[in-house]
Amino acid sequence: MYRNSKHTIIFPLVLAVGIVLGILLGQFVGRNKAETQLRSFISRAGLTTPNKLMQTCMLVENKFVDSISMDSLTELVIPLMMKELDPHSEYIPAHLMQEINEPLEGEFDGIGVMFNAATDTVIVLSVIPNGPSAKAGVVAGDRIIQVNDTLVAGVKMPQNDIVKRLRGKRGSEVKLSLKRQGVDELVDITVVRDAIPIKSIESSFMINDKVGFIRLSQFARTSYVELMRAMAELRAQGMKSLIFDLRGNSGGFLDQAIMIANEFLPAGNLIVYTEDRNGEQMKDYSDGQGSATDLGLVILIDESSASSSEILAGAVQDNDRGTIVGRRSFGKGLVQQQVPYSDGSALRLTIARYYTPTGRSIQKPYENGHQEEYDLDLVHRYNNNEFFSADSIHFADSLKYTTPKGKVVYGGGGIMPDVFIPMDTLDMTKYYMEVSGRNILYRYTIEYADKHREALNKVQTMADLTALLDADKTLLQDFVRYAAQKGVKPVQRDITRSRKIIEAQLRAYIGRNTVLEDNGFYYNIIPIDNVLLKSIDLLNEQGGEQTSEL
Repeated sequence: MYRNSKHTIIFPLVLAVGIVLGILLGQFVGRNKAETQLRSFISRAGLTTPNKLMQTCMLVENKFVDSISMDSLTELVIPLMMKELDPHSEYIPAHLMQEINEPLEGEFDGIGVMFNAATDTVIVLSVIPNGPSAKAGVVAGDRIIQVNDTLVAGVKMPQNDIVKRLRGKRGSEVKLSLKRQGVDELVDITVVRDAIPIKSIESSFMINDKVGFIRLSQFARTSYVELMRAMAELRAQGMKSLIFDLRGNSGGFLDQAIMIANEFLPAGNLIVYTEDRNGEQMKDYSDGQGSATDLGLVILIDESSASSSEILAGAVQDNDRGTIVGRRSFGKGLVQQQVPYSDGSALRLTIARYYTPTGRSIQKPYENGHQEEYDLDLVHRYNNNEFFSADSIHFADSLKYTTPKGKVVYGGGGIMPDVFIPMDTLDMTKYYMEVSGRNILYRYTIEYADKHREALNKVQTMADLTALLDADKTLLQDFVRYAAQKGVKPVQRDITRSRKIIEAQLRAYIGRNTVLEDNGFYYNIIPIDNVLLKSIDLLNEQGGEQTSEL
């Protein structure tokens, strides 16, 4: 998550910029002039003596016996510097910038299809309405055999390579040779690539007459606009309360989290504040213009909810605005500023810390330069039984804070939910783990969708999907036969115990292969989602609309 700042970049960034400048000067100007400009830079940066790192770069550039690429050395040195800082400062090479930034920017250039190549056949699962492929005549169920006359089916081509062939600059053309059901010869279609939106809201639908559900996958540049549109649609369907799912959401842009929090909070509520190395604080308050202050609100979090997710959950919890349900969040409360370099790379440097309205630090403990131990934190939580029992999570009394209505909350890393729901592994039998772990369950649903494409293409609503799946009385039995053919022998005791999980996932994956996409998935997962089921109960008990007890 990133925040623009006018503050001076702290010492490590000065060093990094110094390295780059030293290298560039050494490459493009003479040695004496480079040394003079380096010393001038050192003076302007406030360094009393030339630093050793810059001196070393200059020595290598001018004295080393063999020719060497200083650019390649730079790519090695800066990441090493970042490893000695906090766990979230990082150097991003130029070749990774597009891959990292694309999901947050909200669009990419492509052809507008969702496909799967799990069976070594590229099957189009869905086509974005009014997208490039839809306009060109591609339909769900088509198999992509060739891309620009290059065979991609039956050759075990990695999916990433197929993606690279399909994507390209908007306005450019790509020729697809398709195998279509009922047509003997290949169908050639030319698609003109265009901007394809990346939705940060994965799912949005009504669970019942009053309770709406929205799942946000990340805080992208378009998240606030997407959320406003989704809430307006659910309001029109009668929504009185909202379950906002932030599980697995690792964060993104801070401004989006603040704008979203503002929609739920009355005027004058502190949303979040940051504090830099000098103790200077920047505070953000709600402006009273929020459109969702009347909604009953539950926010779902888990151990993968981080950064902006924690800011939003913390703002809601500390202002007594809603109920947080799930498991303790990740604990990322450090502010990064992204500083671009001229070669397209960038530095993300930690410049401040986040605090919730009551003054809690979101950031979990860490030690500079100990990235591996930090990365193992979730493993330690699992081993300490923290995913399964709230009693296994301990907070020091010194980290205790109190909300305006007297609720006790704790700092020290992450957001502890108001209602803890343990991870549920009770019915995950050996049989289920095998068919799931070997991807047999998912592959079955791809083949099922392929065989029933005509019926699935007629699905337009959740009621259509439910009726279609309810009518198939042999779904589970057919899957068990399929799994046996793939080498997993049926164990009736395990199948009976895991039946609810297996059936829910079969229906969910099949639902995703319709025009409903992720809505079809998450709606069918509800029966086995204990966190979501508990949230529905809470909202039903509270009567829907926002009350003073929330």
